[in-house]
Amino acid sequence: MEGVACLGQNLTADTLWSANMEYGPLQPLIGTWEGADGMDVAPEPDGTEHSPYYETILFEPIGDVTNAEEQTLWALRYHQVVRRKSNDEVFHNETGYVTWDQASGAITQSFTIPRGVAVIATGSARTDDDGWTHIELNADAAAIAQAPFMAEKATTERFAHQISVRGDTLKYAETTDLQIYGRAFSHTDANTLMRRS
Repeated sequence: MEGVACLGQNLTADTLWSANMEYGPLQPLIGTWEGADGMDVAPEPDGTEHSPYYETILFEPIGDVTNAEEQTLWALRYHQVVRRKSNDEVFHNETGYVTWDQASGAITQSFTIPRGVAVIATGSARTDDDGWTHIELNADAAAIAQAPFMAEKATTERFAHQISVRGDTLKYAETTDLQIYGRAFSHTDANTLMRRS
């Protein structure tokens, strides 16, 4: 793997390990990923919209953080930019962190989107016999903060995220359960991406 940016430096995989950084199940995510086979299924006032999309996701290591002198988390910062194939316009821009607690095995994804929503999803990882690392994360309403407009007009009630990664292939599926346009709706996104660097 080529170098990735970390706190203003250009670190290679060898440098990361020599610095005693331990990212555990997050290690396979590090890098820049691109995918062009995404499908967004979103609510519309009069039905459902299906939007093919392409995207780039950058996961970069930032080292460890300590909480209350007891918990040590290894953290990746990430940035996801998603564009509609129909017009090349960005329709989703997300930034956040994915952390791993080596002691408990817990993984946390915390992120915000410009619409005025912030989510903290928690879960765990496992590796199967075929070498895939699977990460499953969930957030209920108590772990979702929303701007007043969103809480009134497009309330997010639940978020679920599944990520599977092996080698240079990453697959994900997300479901965001909403109350919008006077009805319940499960907004979904899924894509397969390849590591580019």
